[in-house]
Formats: sequence, C-alpha cells, structure tokens
Amino acid sequence: MSAVDLAAVIVTVVCLATVAVLTVAVISLVRTMRELRDVVDDLRDSALPMVDDLHATVTKADAELHRVDRVIGRAERIAATVDHASRLTHRAFAPPLIKGLSLVSGAGQAGRRLRDRRRSRRDLDLAPPGGSAPNPGASERVPVAYSPAAASRRRSEAGGSRRTRRRRR
Repeated sequence: MSAVDLAAVIVTVVCLATVAVLTVAVISLVRTMRELRDVVDDLRDSALPMVDDLHATVTKADAELHRVDRVIGRAERIAATVDHASRLTHRAFAPPLIKGLSLVSGAGQAGRRLRDRRRSRRDLDLAPPGGSAPNPGASERVPVAYSPAAASRRRSEAGGSRRTRRRRR
C-alpha cells in the first residue's frame, strides 16, 4: 500500500466518522425540535386562555377606572360646590355676626363702666364724714372717684384686663 492509498483510507475513515457524528447530531436535533414543538403547543394551549382572561380583566379594570374617574369628578364638583357655598355663607353671616358680637361686647363694657361708676359713687356716699365709721367694716372703704386712668391702674394691679388674662391662659 502506498502512501496515497493510506491517505485515501484515512480520509475515508475520517469522513465516515464525521458523517456518523453529524448523523447523530441531526437525529438529536430533530428530537429536540419535536420536543420544542410539543412544548410550544402546550404553551400556546395554556397561554391563549390566560391571554383571553387577561384581556377580559383589563377590559373590566378599564371600565372600573372610568367609573372611578366619574365618581372622582363628581366628588370634585361636590367639593367645589360645598367650598363655594361655605364661602358664600361666610360672606353672608360673618359681618352681621361680628357686628352682633361687637355690639354685645360694647354693651358689656358699657354695663361694667356704669357699675364701676355707681360703685365709686356709692363708695363716696358711704365714706364717713370726718373719718369715723358708723358701722364696723365701713372704715375700710376708701372713697375713690372714677376715672379711666384709675380703672386702668386697678386692672393692671389686678393682673391686666380680661382680654390679656384670657391670652395668658
């Protein structure tokens, strides 16, 4: 056998081995393709109903979203109406209410001033002439004439006006 014959035999054996390996690879590839086709068919069979269910769910969610959007729109309109009504009510009732409270407060202050004047006049009338007291305890009363400055001084000695005492609390 010559070298050329030997080379031809070796090349033939290598080609046959290569064909055998490629045949095994093709058979394995065909088997894998069949399994892949079966898996894809199973996936399609299970995925299509899921996609249909998902589509139905998305449709329902979209309908609910539109309904919620309408409800929120109504709530916003109601809130705006209530806000507008409360502003109108405030505008309508606040000035008369403030004026009424001012009137009551002014009447109370006027009443207190009248009482203070009466008390100071009564204290002047009750003061004994010449310093002797007709009854016990009357000597403790001191005649005080009413003046706004004296009233303010008495209030500051007593701890301030009612308004400042309320603020301190």
